[in-house]
Amino acid sequence: MDNVVSSLEKILKDTFEVDERVFFSVPDFEFGDATTNCAMQLSKTLKKAPRVIAEKIVETLEEENPSWFSSAKVEGPGFINIVFKDNFLFSFINHKQQAIAASESYVLEYSCPNAFKELHAGHLYQTVAGDSIAKLLEFVGAKVERTNFGGDVGLHVAKAMWGIQEALHSEIKLDAIEPHQRPNFLSKAYVSGAAAYEENETAKNEIEMINKKIYALHDNNDHESAFAITYWTCRQWSYDYFDEFYKKIKVAPFRFYAESETAPVGMQLIEKGKKQGIFVESEGAIVYHGEQQGLHTRVFVTKTGLPTYETKDLGVIYKEFEDYHFSKRILITGRDQTEYMRVVFAAAEQVMPETKNKMLHITNGIIKFASGEKMSSRLGNVTTANDVFETVYANTPSESPESTRTSLALSAIKYSLLKQRLGSDVAFDIENSVSLLGNSGPYLQYALVRAYSILEKAHYTVAEDFEISSLESGERRLVHQLAKFREVISSAALTYAPHALCTYLYETATAFNVFYEQNRVIGDNRSAVRLKIVFEYMKILETGLTLLGIDTITKM
Repeated sequence: MDNVVSSLEKILKDTFEVDERVFFSVPDFEFGDATTNCAMQLSKTLKKAPRVIAEKIVETLEEENPSWFSSAKVEGPGFINIVFKDNFLFSFINHKQQAIAASESYVLEYSCPNAFKELHAGHLYQTVAGDSIAKLLEFVGAKVERTNFGGDVGLHVAKAMWGIQEALHSEIKLDAIEPHQRPNFLSKAYVSGAAAYEENETAKNEIEMINKKIYALHDNNDHESAFAITYWTCRQWSYDYFDEFYKKIKVAPFRFYAESETAPVGMQLIEKGKKQGIFVESEGAIVYHGEQQGLHTRVFVTKTGLPTYETKDLGVIYKEFEDYHFSKRILITGRDQTEYMRVVFAAAEQVMPETKNKMLHITNGIIKFASGEKMSSRLGNVTTANDVFETVYANTPSESPESTRTSLALSAIKYSLLKQRLGSDVAFDIENSVSLLGNSGPYLQYALVRAYSILEKAHYTVAEDFEISSLESGERRLVHQLAKFREVISSAALTYAPHALCTYLYETATAFNVFYEQNRVIGDNRSAVRLKIVFEYMKILETGLTLLGIDTITKM
């Protein structure tokens, strides 16, 4: 758009003697290819009616007739809607990487499951969203480090270890538990320990002792005692299960930080902050008073001297900055963490000023299923990530190969999660999610397969130097839609909004269906032009699906 902007700014300077930055947006097809309200912005300065200014600009454009200009029209109070020449409009189609964020270095932290527990539906949502946001940022040139932070120490681990020990007392042998049974075994152990902690004072005291024992085995690097062997074995089971599931849903790998690794760093920051008056002692604990910043008080070190989640979060922020020197850090968690993270970020910015104004907390909503009920769960109290996958997979065509069913299930899940604005609740409809007829991931995959089939049937070969000088109305409508891709990608990446890309891809696939129904592609005197348009559509759909983490498949 630089040529267009320069032409309009020159007209403003030559005609009205003003230096004004001109901005454009892309209107619906019926209103042209670009629209600007620069006349309305100048009205007060020039003391003229916006339409008078706009009409003079259009008149000058028609006289000068720059290389990109076809026509223009003044609409409403003074909007200028411009139509480009066909070849210029076609030149906007670009599905290659752009570098508008090349100077940025991101740390993107998401998923963040705790060891000794199963991944639940919220982890799945965060993982899918984080993976797509990372891909979008990389596409516009940013350097992105994906990190994953989880609890391998703390009270939840102590509860799980209590449950594990109870199971071992019942003559269950760890080496007899099959790999596919291990995540469920650990989750049941946690549920058992959590219930005992609330209901049994003796068990509660035992669990609190186990909690100290776990921190001690890290401090002493104990891998030899019977307790340590059980702990390290079960922790590894959790990590193996996480890795396996991430591979199953086809997301990029993470750098993993464990709480046992960040807790000592956080404790050092607490000591530093105490000397600066950032943290203070209160009834034997160490707290951060956030009231002066409109926040609340939180405990960072307990009365027993153990670090809380807050301190471990301080530690991971420090380590991520030390390791990657991020210019921006984005954390994705559930909505229930909002106020908690506001306090942690405020404390972090005080004790680590180098992170100030560089951190953003994004939250995801709750996954609600169309029936109004939770999916069935092996534990009865939570929908696991694997529950979601298996339920959707079971609704894919049983006659399809396993690889195709997996791709369809993943596209159904990812698109259903990503098409909603991040932060809003997701109404997950299993039947619609796998449909080939609606706004779904499989529908977009099918739309791409259709384009592949057309090009294959035509034996189409790419001619990079092929130029389009003119477009018919039906062709132009689709080209106009394809030309929006760069703008949509830039906006989606820089506002962390995969849903905007989902909306665009669905609208593009719909526009293509209209184009294909109304314009004969193969065996027409316009075939060369139309096949080129189909090819460009195919490449944009491929790129868009890849950025959503959705497989591109060639046959369905």
